Parts: sequence; structure tokens; C-alpha cells
Amino acid sequence: MPHVIPQEMRQHLRAARAEFRQSVEAMVPPEFLTHRRAARREMLLAARSLIDHALERLQEKNSA
Repeated sequence: MPHVIPQEMRQHLRAARAEFRQSVEAMVPPEFLTHRRAARREMLLAARSLIDHALERLQEKNSA
């Protein structure tokens, strides 16, 4: 039987995470958050490039 986290605990954890995020964001300059978001986007684009390349190589192998 799988372990299930009770709904009440999940709600508490979500609220705690939101409050923690707000407190951290209040301590850093807004420019940091802007750069962090941009860096995250760039990392996701880099991951997409790797996946696209892997898919292309797989397709080439299947075509041969």
C-alpha cells in the first residue's frame, strides 16, 4: 500500500513554501530575481537543445 500524504499536510507544505519564497524574495534585490528567471529560462532552453539533438540522432539512426 503506497504512503499517501494527507491533504491537510500538503496544504500546510504549500503554504509554508509560499511564505518561505516570499521571505527570501524580500531579502534579495529585484534585479537578482530578474536575472534568476532569465538564467532558469536559458537552462531550460539548453536542456531543450540537448533533447532536440538526441531526438535528431535517434531519428537519423532509425532512418539508416
